[in-house]
Amino acid sequence: MTAHSLYGDTQSTALYDVPGPQARRRHLVYGILSTVLILALLGWIVYLLFHTGQFSAAKWTPFEYEGIRKLLLTGLGNTLKAFAYASVLSLALGAVLATGRLSDHFPVRLAATVFVEFFRAMPVLVMIFFIFVALQVQPLPALVAGLTLYNGSVLAEVFRTGVNAVDKGQREAAYALGMRKTQVMAHVLAPQAVRAMLPAIISQLVVALKDTSLGFLITYEEFLHAGKLIASNLDYDLPFIPVVLVISPVYIGMCMLLSWFATWVAGRERRNPKTEAVDVAPADPGTLLPGTPLR
Repeated sequence: MTAHSLYGDTQSTALYDVPGPQARRRHLVYGILSTVLILALLGWIVYLLFHTGQFSAAKWTPFEYEGIRKLLLTGLGNTLKAFAYASVLSLALGAVLATGRLSDHFPVRLAATVFVEFFRAMPVLVMIFFIFVALQVQPLPALVAGLTLYNGSVLAEVFRTGVNAVDKGQREAAYALGMRKTQVMAHVLAPQAVRAMLPAIISQLVVALKDTSLGFLITYEEFLHAGKLIASNLDYDLPFIPVVLVISPVYIGMCMLLSWFATWVAGRERRNPKTEAVDVAPADPGTLLPGTPLR
C-alpha cells in the first residue's frame, strides 16, 4: 500500500464515516417520510384552491381577452426595461466605487466607503420614494436610480472582495515586472477575480430583477402593477390567486434564466486562458528584472 493511498484512506475515514446498513435504512425512511409530507402539503394547498373556487372559469376569464394579455406583456416589457437600465448602471457604479475603495489615496477611499456603507444600509423602497416624491422624478428614472444606488453599493463590495481574494503573489509578481496599478488591475487581478465574483454578481442582479416590482408603489406600470390592476377587478370576482399563478412562474423563469446565464458564462471563463493564474518564473539571484534601476 502506497503512502498516498494510506493517507487518502485515513483522511476519508477521519472526515466522513461511511453509513452502515442501519443508517442507510434510517436515511431511506427519512427520505420517504419527507416526500410524503411534501406531497401531502402540496395536495392540501391544491384542495384549498379548488375548495375556494380559485380555478373557476370566472376568475380565469380575464386572460382570454387580448387587452389583458397586452397589458401583461406591456408590464413585462417595462419590467425588463427597468431591470436592463438598473443592472448596467449598477455594474458600472459598483466598479467605480470598488476602484475608489481600493485606491491608495485616503480621501478617495474614505468617500467611496461612506457612499457604499450609506446606500447599502438604506432600504431600497425609502430611496425610491425619496427620489420620486422629494426630487419629483418620473417613475422609471426614480425606480432605476433607487435600484442603482443600492445594488451598485452592494456590487462594489463584491468587486472589492473578489479582487482582494486573488493571491497576493500575483499582484507582487506583476509589480515586480514593472506594471502600473491600472495594468495590474485590468490584466492580472480582474480576470482572475471574475470566476469568484460571478455567482455573487448574478445573485445581486436577481435581487435587482425582483425589486423592480417595487415600481408599482410609485405608479410605474411594470409587470406586478399590471397584475394588480387585473387582480382588483370586481367584474372577474377579484382573480388574485389566478394572477399570482400567472405572474409568479414568469418571475421564477427570468431568475432561472439569469442563473443559467451565469453558469454558461462561468463555463466559458474556465475555458478562457486569460482567467488562468499568471505564473511568473522566479529570477535567478543577482538578476535584474526589466525596468529595475541599478542601486
